[in-house]
Amino acid sequence: MKNSAIHYNNIKANSLNIFYREAGPQDAPIILLLHGYPTSSFMFRNLIPILATKYHVIAPDLPGFGYSDSPAYTEFSYTFDNLAKTMQAFVDTLKLKRFALYIFDYGAPTGLRLALANQEKITGIISQNGNAYEEGLSTAWSGMQQYWKDPSKENREALRDFVSIKMTRFQYETGVEDLSLLEPEAYTLDQHFLDLPGHVDIQLDLMLDYRTNVALYPKFQAYFRDKKPKLLAVWGNKDPFFLPAGAEGYKKDNPNATVKFYNTGHFALETHAHEIGEDVLNFMNSLDK
Repeated sequence: MKNSAIHYNNIKANSLNIFYREAGPQDAPIILLLHGYPTSSFMFRNLIPILATKYHVIAPDLPGFGYSDSPAYTEFSYTFDNLAKTMQAFVDTLKLKRFALYIFDYGAPTGLRLALANQEKITGIISQNGNAYEEGLSTAWSGMQQYWKDPSKENREALRDFVSIKMTRFQYETGVEDLSLLEPEAYTLDQHFLDLPGHVDIQLDLMLDYRTNVALYPKFQAYFRDKKPKLLAVWGNKDPFFLPAGAEGYKKDNPNATVKFYNTGHFALETHAHEIGEDVLNFMNSLDK
């Protein structure tokens, strides 16, 4: 366990300060962990020590999240292309030559953009409730889909409740059988950042731009078919946003995809970090280094 101490670092990427957590042997194979909404690399706090016993783990906070820079939405264009551009600069600055991707929620379209642009560097992909199939989108997306079709001020304002503590807790609690397993620090920290001045508009901009991710699903799926990367989907089967069909979709396009379900919700690591960690370790052991 001597290599599993977590270090908290900062680096400039795409002119932004990017905070990241790092652990594990420096010369070991790399796993790049990309978080989702509304959280940060903090979501990996229980997973990192498990993976770092054998692997070099790197988990950045995306721009607009956690402890990374969050320029005003009037000064920085919050699109998933720009999130991926910043993560590309992060990868390049750290000189990462080969790495596995662990993608979750918003980290999925961000990371899959990276995969398309760095196909020779990707050793494997772990998707934890990271969707790339329209059949994986539940009816909980209806309000956002209306915003995509008509990005009016009225439809934008209708989504402001989505960044409330009620909705943040909904994301953590829905599908979890034993709520006493949830650390309140997790959703409390997420809400702290959401409640900072200007952060609601950052998130509303990203919600609007999420439509570009759906438009890219065919390209992501073509990548799975053509390159057949080794892929492990680890999925909370009671996720209110990303349905099990989204996990099963990977197998449709990629014979090297394995799907595992866990009896929990969206934030599967909050309740099943040990089980997922062991499954990821087994998957990592199967990869070409």
